[in-house]
Amino acid sequence: MPNQVYINNIAKFLPNKPVSNDDMESILGLVNGTPSRSKNIILRQNGIKNRYYVIDQEGNVKYSNADLTANAIKNLENKNFSIKNIEVLSCGTSLADQLLPSHTSMVHGKLGNKPLEIVSPSGVCCAGMHALKYAYLSVLSGQSKNAVSTGSEVISTLLRADKFNKEMNSTNHLEEKPILAFEKDFLRWMLSDGAGAMLLENNPNSEGISLKIEWIETISYANELDACMYAGSEKNEDGSLKGWKEFDPELWLEKSVFSVKQDVKLLDKYVVNRCITPLAAALNKRNINSFTDVDYFLPHISSMYFKQKLYNELKDQGIEIPEEKWFTNLTKIGNVGSASIYIILEELFHSGNLKKGEKILLMVPESGRFSYAYAYLTVI
Repeated sequence: MPNQVYINNIAKFLPNKPVSNDDMESILGLVNGTPSRSKNIILRQNGIKNRYYVIDQEGNVKYSNADLTANAIKNLENKNFSIKNIEVLSCGTSLADQLLPSHTSMVHGKLGNKPLEIVSPSGVCCAGMHALKYAYLSVLSGQSKNAVSTGSEVISTLLRADKFNKEMNSTNHLEEKPILAFEKDFLRWMLSDGAGAMLLENNPNSEGISLKIEWIETISYANELDACMYAGSEKNEDGSLKGWKEFDPELWLEKSVFSVKQDVKLLDKYVVNRCITPLAAALNKRNINSFTDVDYFLPHISSMYFKQKLYNELKDQGIEIPEEKWFTNLTKIGNVGSASIYIILEELFHSGNLKKGEKILLMVPESGRFSYAYAYLTVI
């Protein structure tokens, strides 16, 4: 008989002070000494007003990815739980601080608690959900009594102007290589740093609320679609990727191989379009036919630009969830990739608004090579 699994606490850690739209370039710098031509247009579309960076106002890097993650985990501690009691640690991120060892190994080292089971799911935005599913399955199967999962990102250090200056100098003018504006400069105004953590246990809290995990579903369309968001590689004409190990080292900087890039045409065409069918299938599989049952819908959206597109697509496919049930903090926290769904749910969990029996639907699209993750929770 499988266990029931409950999210008994959620915590976050956001570095330094929030960074406003006006202060972004003072921290990230000017590429080739010139203000971005696309910044204001992109910010107007994504609706983000504040975000967080590990880089402070003086340009110092104050935290690593492992630091952020460890701090979020430590923030789970209370009178009923200590990090010394963690049995399984599952940490997802898009870009770890190093190629080796794994991200979770480094987080475990920062915690310094005790020997335990670790796993490091990779990916982009779904990495945090994959980490959550591993933790969930561990407790569900009885392999462990508790597990901690995390999502975290440190991207600001890759968005600094000095990471692009060499390539800009070699192309001289933006017009000669517009890919910089659309696939590289585009993401400089989209992404944020931060970490979130969840404590999963096989019994609910004796006081306060818990979130019972009813199910978690994930799916990939990489068999059908090319890579959309990528780093450590360059995209070939045929849509395949040429990895960093195939380049001569002097080209790593010249081509900004390690910058994060996005094929915005693929993003716009598929990221919303492909996420609805598997969601409908997951709901139908569990006989959830009335979407009035959903009290809170928490979508991870990278930009407010996609909110109306997602609403329309859901409605067109018979899944209309009224906007008053949508819950996001994108505009004040920013797009924190794999950590976003943790940080959104953390705010709702601690809001004091949740009531027994309410249903929460999570949705996380990932544009890496188009993966999607969903979870259904009940307030206990």
